[in-house]
Amino acid sequence: MDLPAEIARRRTFAIISHPDAGKTTLTEKFLLYGGAIQMAGQVRAKGEARRTRSDFMQMEKDRGISVSASAMSFEFADYWFNLVDTPGHSDFSEDTYRTLTAVDAAVMVIDGAKGVESQTQKLFEVCRMRDLPILTFCNKMDRESRDTFEIIDEIQENLAIDVTPASWPIGVGRDFLGCYDMLNDRLELMDRADRNTVAESVSINGLDDPKLAEHIPADLLEKLVEEVEMVRELMPAFDQQAFLDGTLTPIWFGSAINSFGVQELMRGIGDFGPEPQVRPAEPRQVSPDEKKVAGFVFKVQANMDPKHRDRVAFVRLCSGHFKRGMKVHHVRTKKPMAVSNPVLFLASDRELAEEAWAGDIIGIPNHGQLRIGDALTEGEDLRFTGIPSFAPELLQSVRAGDPMKAKHLDKALQQFAEEGAAKIFKPMIGSGAIVGVVGQLQFEVLASRIEMEYGLPVRFEPTQFTSARWVSGPQGEIDRFANTNKGHMATDHDGDHVFLTRLQWDIDRVARDWPELKLTSTKEMLS
Repeated sequence: MDLPAEIARRRTFAIISHPDAGKTTLTEKFLLYGGAIQMAGQVRAKGEARRTRSDFMQMEKDRGISVSASAMSFEFADYWFNLVDTPGHSDFSEDTYRTLTAVDAAVMVIDGAKGVESQTQKLFEVCRMRDLPILTFCNKMDRESRDTFEIIDEIQENLAIDVTPASWPIGVGRDFLGCYDMLNDRLELMDRADRNTVAESVSINGLDDPKLAEHIPADLLEKLVEEVEMVRELMPAFDQQAFLDGTLTPIWFGSAINSFGVQELMRGIGDFGPEPQVRPAEPRQVSPDEKKVAGFVFKVQANMDPKHRDRVAFVRLCSGHFKRGMKVHHVRTKKPMAVSNPVLFLASDRELAEEAWAGDIIGIPNHGQLRIGDALTEGEDLRFTGIPSFAPELLQSVRAGDPMKAKHLDKALQQFAEEGAAKIFKPMIGSGAIVGVVGQLQFEVLASRIEMEYGLPVRFEPTQFTSARWVSGPQGEIDRFANTNKGHMATDHDGDHVFLTRLQWDIDRVARDWPELKLTSTKEMLS
């Protein structure tokens, strides 16, 4: 594709990792080098200073975990980066899953001491399904970490992807001096004294350059030469096409907290990372070089500003050149919508976006008109596909501490359902709502948000149900089924029928007795 220059310089990517691998710190350093923040708020600094710029929800700040995926845009060298931070915590996998539908590449962060962990593996599988190109950053090399070859073997075996080192570490733990940049034959040295300064770079001509001995002790130099020669013989060289196909990942080694290796990784994202890609949609694919604007909502975040009950829909632009004040066609409601105050997220600040291009992520403040999966176009009825909604694995009923406030609670729950933070089911029999989530921690997050944002203390109570399935099939059969199984039936916030089950036996029984109906654990979120 021959893309306009502004679109060709866009790089839209997500960071995926296991909790504690250092993803938030890496995000901060990206923003630091992108000029979006003046000083990286050291995650371990005192008091207010440790409030990470990409974590804005109170609970995230208190616990030091990223719960909601937020988006940030900044410039680096000749590129415009759109970075989507994803929750590392496994209880929030659905939010992460949807976020990965909005990016063109992913950066996988691995802890040098722990290697590939379970959550990384799960997220990686999602990237696999979408054939996303992956760049790997092996973090915390300045702490005691595992043998470099061992880490690479583990990635190759567990994730079934070829690995090519873009840099090679010199020393490990306390002896970690820096890296040899294998792509550019440069020596990158780490400055331990100041965590916010950029490491020094020494240009050398290959591994037999005598300058190396001035910077590296003899024993480490000998080991480096030996290892790099092995790597060049045993491991594949970097191949741009294999990387773009998602079968080869380049790996950089570094220490995010010491600002080391981060810039090399950023250069890698810029130089090798894919420009905005073609997006799957019905009835046709959408290409970034098309003149008309099209995009889809992949996340809705409520109450970003507690003073105003606002909701921001995060929209990935897939084609065209968007300008502030444009009228777009909202495909689901078939209504025109004037986008008068779109925002760009620059670290924790928002700026009005006067314009945006395919590949960018903009926020559209709205009062609940926009939902996850909604398409916005310049008139064409397009539906973007592949944005999933998962059946929750945990179900609990919810009650307001004050029975007089049941109406307020309904409103709060409706909002969380539209935001994608939880599934809300209304049972056919009885009052109240059943809340479904993927992970236990989400109940805590919901309870604390309902209390903070609506001033409503609530309590969650166990239900007899263990899972939920969407029911599809001929309408007449669905109605007959619903009438026969009233005690098990509910509707979700879109009004679709849901069958609440206690045992696998319930599901098997339906398959046997109602052959025309289908129970599914995912539902495509179509506009």
